[in-house]
Amino acid sequence: MTSPAKFKKDKEIIAEYDTQVKEIRAQLTEQMKCLDQQCELRVQLLQDLQDFFRKKAEIEMDYSRNLEKLAERFLAKTRSTKDQQFKKDQNVLSPVNCWNLLLNQVKRESRDHTTLSDIYLNNIIPRFVQVSEDSGRLFKKSKEVGQQLQDDLMKVLNELYSVMKTYHMYNADSISAQSKLKEAEKQEEKQIGKSVKQEDRQTPRSPDSTANVRIEEKHVRRSSVKKIEKMKEKRQAKYTENKLKAIKARNEYLLALEATNASVFKYYIHDLSDIIDCCDLGYHASLNRALRTFLSAELNLEQSKHEGLDAIENAVENLDATSDKQRLMEMYNNVFCPPMKFEFQPHMGDMASQLCAQQPVQSELVQRCQQLQSRLSTLKIENEEVKKTMEATLQTIQDIVTVEDFDVSDCFQYSNSMESVKSTVSETFMSKPSIAKRRANQQETEQFYFTKMKEYLEGRNLITKLQAKHDLLQKTLGESQRTDCSLARRSSTVRKQDSSQAIPLVVESCIRFISRHGLQHEGIFRVSGSQVEVNDIKNAFERGEDPLAGDQNDHDMDSIAGVLKLYFRGLEQPLFPKDIFHDLIACVTMDNLQERAVHIRKVLLVLPKPTLIIMRYLFAFLNHLSQFSEENMMDPYNLAICFGPSLMSVPEGHDQVSCQAHVNELIKTIIIQHENIFPNPRELEGPIYSRGGSMEDYCDSTHGETTSAEDCAQDVTTEHHTSDDECEPIEAIAKFDYVGRTARELSFKKGASLLLYQRASDDWWEGRHNGIDGLIPHQYIVVQDTLIS
Repeated sequence: MTSPAKFKKDKEIIAEYDTQVKEIRAQLTEQMKCLDQQCELRVQLLQDLQDFFRKKAEIEMDYSRNLEKLAERFLAKTRSTKDQQFKKDQNVLSPVNCWNLLLNQVKRESRDHTTLSDIYLNNIIPRFVQVSEDSGRLFKKSKEVGQQLQDDLMKVLNELYSVMKTYHMYNADSISAQSKLKEAEKQEEKQIGKSVKQEDRQTPRSPDSTANVRIEEKHVRRSSVKKIEKMKEKRQAKYTENKLKAIKARNEYLLALEATNASVFKYYIHDLSDIIDCCDLGYHASLNRALRTFLSAELNLEQSKHEGLDAIENAVENLDATSDKQRLMEMYNNVFCPPMKFEFQPHMGDMASQLCAQQPVQSELVQRCQQLQSRLSTLKIENEEVKKTMEATLQTIQDIVTVEDFDVSDCFQYSNSMESVKSTVSETFMSKPSIAKRRANQQETEQFYFTKMKEYLEGRNLITKLQAKHDLLQKTLGESQRTDCSLARRSSTVRKQDSSQAIPLVVESCIRFISRHGLQHEGIFRVSGSQVEVNDIKNAFERGEDPLAGDQNDHDMDSIAGVLKLYFRGLEQPLFPKDIFHDLIACVTMDNLQERAVHIRKVLLVLPKPTLIIMRYLFAFLNHLSQFSEENMMDPYNLAICFGPSLMSVPEGHDQVSCQAHVNELIKTIIIQHENIFPNPRELEGPIYSRGGSMEDYCDSTHGETTSAEDCAQDVTTEHHTSDDECEPIEAIAKFDYVGRTARELSFKKGASLLLYQRASDDWWEGRHNGIDGLIPHQYIVVQDTLIS
């Protein structure tokens, strides 16, 4: 490639990089503008609420006619052309929903006007003033943190640009040195060939007359060859030096590239979400309190108002910062979505796109990997401590802003005279002497939280960059030990050993435990468990043990639920294969639930039988769990949100946000319609889930629940010793493999010959296998009808 062509290529690479960086910079600017716009809209909303209550207080004495005028005034405002943009941007957010319902409620008649007027002026309006002040302060602090993170991100991008230019420069020097070396080699070959030809052409002369001439010519030729050889050696050394520099520069570029992509991904996926959380800190809870104050006053009015107030209360209950954050990010998807990853831009002729781990840089990479691992261990411990402090501080703030001080029912226990109002208002929220102290404490706690928040985000940013470099080095160097590998990959040995088991042990055991002890556990599968206990339970399953065997209930329910989700999330192939993704998503568009279930069934029937058996077992359990939604707060949709990402991954190249919503709807449908979707035991032979948490027989069972081996152990012993007649043992054959879950249960393989002494219950036999006595599950064996009768 000519020099002008090389220059043009480099210029194109730099221009492409600059374009990508400009797009990111534009996104960062738009993000700040978006947050500013949300702040302005929030302030406007709070101002409207203040104006609304102030006006309502003024016209409260004029009864329903003035209330109707007030409602129409604000309803007209939201319908006006001037505020269409406001309505468009805010119509999906929960605070605005409360606002709209509030306007409708104003149309209802009201009594106790004097009391209500005083409450509006001296209680609710000051609350909105506080919310406005707090929101502005929190937005300002959050914007500062966001600006700092954006500056750090741009710094990382600039560092990548510098490393890329260094790599291109060193690679160009290496190519130049290589060309010079080849030129020297050609000169050497040419000089040697020329010397040989001259010696051949020389004719013999008298020794006395030509001896001196020949010696002198040989000396000249040797001197020329030596000079060329020295020049070649110098160029060879120069080329070796430049080549080594180019390799090291490429390694640095690849490491920086990996760290930069990790940093960008971390900012868009985690940091932006955290910043929005900071912006919303306490806002929804404070607005909740203010509106609940209004509800407390209104609910003391006549029964004719209850219908409208119930609607407002439901909207207030649905004030949710997380949902509003999700809606906001969906609304501005082009602003908050992560950019494309930076791709490696090779210099001309450089085909290698991986780290070079060969000598002489291998030892350096090994040492660097060890240093990164040591530093990461220290940083993770430190950052985890900062995180714990930050979470504890956040909980303190949440406790402050969620104080249930909105009840004003005491105000209505007296007459509606001004004297009684004044005497009761003195005991309300705004007149408490501790308000100033509590406000000061709240602001001080907020300041400490933002300090820790910033420290945590910076630490996580550094860990992300170092972890990306460490993982790339570790992968390149061929190390197999990874501290963060998933449960499914690490437990592959266990699954191979028990490959004949229809339901994996970890799935059966976790579901059995939750079904027996956790059906009414609030937030099951939504609340994170203890990571230490999750790892302990996971490691026990990997060793082939069942840590949840027996009826002991000394495990954390959320940790067990986390192990079950972790198993499905860690499968190398998702439970729902990607090749049927589009067929399943197409079913979601059908409005009729029964028709949707029929099409889902057709799609799933192409799957292998073992997969269908596991699906049938899992979704029967989830359906059972959803029936306790009033206690555990997990209806089918909430369960679908928790299990959707683990069971069915969205293929690359698809919009993750919109597709995930379809996936959740699909999982919800399967949970509700699982009996219509999956084949029954007669159509698909295999274990089914029972309400007791264990597996039922492959045929239809007449019993609602099965009895565990431990439950019937006492009965077995009693019956065995009190029997007057000893029965002849009955021979049976194992239909399937079975692994005993307790010391009383026998383990056996499919086709094994078993001896049965007597029935312990409808679900268990007392028998013997390989010389050991114990309990045998009736569902896993075949007994001759003639013998049983």
